Amino acid sequence: MEVIRARVLGYCMGVQRAVEEAEKSLEEYGAKCKVYSLGPLIHNPRVIADFERKGLCLLDSHALNRIDSSSSVVIIRAHGTTPEVLASLSKKGVRVVDATCPKVHLSQKRAREFAEKGYTLVLAGDRNHGEVISITGYAENARPNSTVVVQNAGEAEKLSLKEPVMLLAQTTFSPGEYEQITKVIKEKCPEAVVFNSICSATMERQKALAELKGQSDGIIVIGGKNSANTKRLFESAKLICENVCLVEDEKEIPENFYSLKKVALTAGASTPLELVSRVEERLLSKGK
Repeated sequence: MEVIRARVLGYCMGVQRAVEEAEKSLEEYGAKCKVYSLGPLIHNPRVIADFERKGLCLLDSHALNRIDSSSSVVIIRAHGTTPEVLASLSKKGVRVVDATCPKVHLSQKRAREFAEKGYTLVLAGDRNHGEVISITGYAENARPNSTVVVQNAGEAEKLSLKEPVMLLAQTTFSPGEYEQITKVIKEKCPEAVVFNSICSATMERQKALAELKGQSDGIIVIGGKNSANTKRLFESAKLICENVCLVEDEKEIPENFYSLKKVALTAGASTPLELVSRVEERLLSKGK
């Protein structure tokens, strides 16, 4: 068997930063107080499980009452959080470590500024995703009822909008779908302000995946099944190859992949290179 890797793999900048902040916090504070992650630090269950074994506690934003303000550290995950949650943490006097991705911070800032100017924010993204909730929170904190979330062009078509309008995307949103949504919004509001807020890491992984077309007998997408960018890689992979699977680790590789002559690997932005290597090693050790 031959295994090839996509040109772009490993943590994106935002995820790398969040992981490093968590490791640093556990090393510095773990022995003397509880260290919490406000929601899953990143969308990769295997990485989160490793952090939990090291002592990181997952905390839901609706359960802040669990925190002992005198002996707690709370890490804001890569997806960010809302101003209301930050204010609540501040009142409790806990130590806050902000690991929000800088690109998400920029979208939060834009959402707040344009809401203050009277714009309606149209946010393209997964409605229940942590990043979308955090960005919406900044706009709504500045001006209530200023935001509408759309998940596809069909939902955008149903909107009734008046100028001024500003359009943003979740950083891991589908570039193709965002292009269609942009077209719809511009038809409704020609003066709409549109920001290309999709992270380059998302687009680079999609481009690297496209380069694998016709290069293998099967493609394995490695990453969390709760990861937006990983799921989009999986959907894109199915368009260019007949044999495609999504796995969170080497134990989930389907049996039929071991009989393939050439397998390509790609991975989401929350997938460590170590996990990619483990998948590759399992394929080579069991493959014919």
